[in-house]
Amino acid sequence: MLLSMTGFGAETHQATDVLFTVEVRTVNNRYLKIVSKLPDSCASLEGRVERAVRERIHRGTVSVFARMNSPEGHVRTVVDESVLGEYAVQMREIAGRLELSGEVTLEALLGLPGVIRDNRAGSVDPMELWSGLEVALAGALEQLGGFRREEGATIELDLRHQCGVLLIELAAIRELAPRVSESYRQKLLDRVGGVLSGEVATVSESDVIREVSLFADRCDINEELSRMDGHLDQFQQILDSKTSQGRKLEFLCQEMIRETNTIGSKANDIEIAHRVVESKLALDRIRENLQNVE
Repeated sequence: MLLSMTGFGAETHQATDVLFTVEVRTVNNRYLKIVSKLPDSCASLEGRVERAVRERIHRGTVSVFARMNSPEGHVRTVVDESVLGEYAVQMREIAGRLELSGEVTLEALLGLPGVIRDNRAGSVDPMELWSGLEVALAGALEQLGGFRREEGATIELDLRHQCGVLLIELAAIRELAPRVSESYRQKLLDRVGGVLSGEVATVSESDVIREVSLFADRCDINEELSRMDGHLDQFQQILDSKTSQGRKLEFLCQEMIRETNTIGSKANDIEIAHRVVESKLALDRIRENLQNVE
């Protein structure tokens, strides 16, 4: 089973006098990175939020956004007039020193850090809020998990298809490989025959056999084909497993790319070269897909 690293989940939960809304977004990343944006009154709960995320997600960038809405008539946020006043004084002093024109507006001041604060911060025990936040977070993560499983299943289908393409190309390469040496032998005989035409000198069969043997040894791709078979077997075993192991699949893909490049450089046959190109296209598709697998 594969899990996509891209997804979205959202959940709301009504707890006593607070409505919690949590959104979780994930994108691909080589490692696990968690970014939380919580209300001021829940700032101390960031560690708990991160632990809850780590229990479900092991790779990717995870962004958690949480909001708290209070019932109508209850003021949740307040304007800190003392902070606002300090900003206004400092801005006017700086404008005067630098001889800058323009008015200090309320709209500009309200956007500055610390002017608007959560009225609950410091007045409510964060642990009293955790039970409601936890339920909303769990629901968002569950929805996210469903999205990631669905996307992962789509990726898995394409990966299996590309593995099938590789198996077909490798079978064709294996069938073509024995003829490479024989083709070289015939070309060598024709070339030598043409050069020695009308000459007294001759080339013995043993000389030809020795030269062809050296060539065959340099062009032997049986070892690379065997390793490719092993890599593909392991790749499909991981696809069949119950856990998503994107990192392992990436390593195997890198190994298969390396073996395919070696086959292409050693084969010395135009038809095998064509098959190698098709194999590389399939591996490139696999590599792209794996960039989004946990």
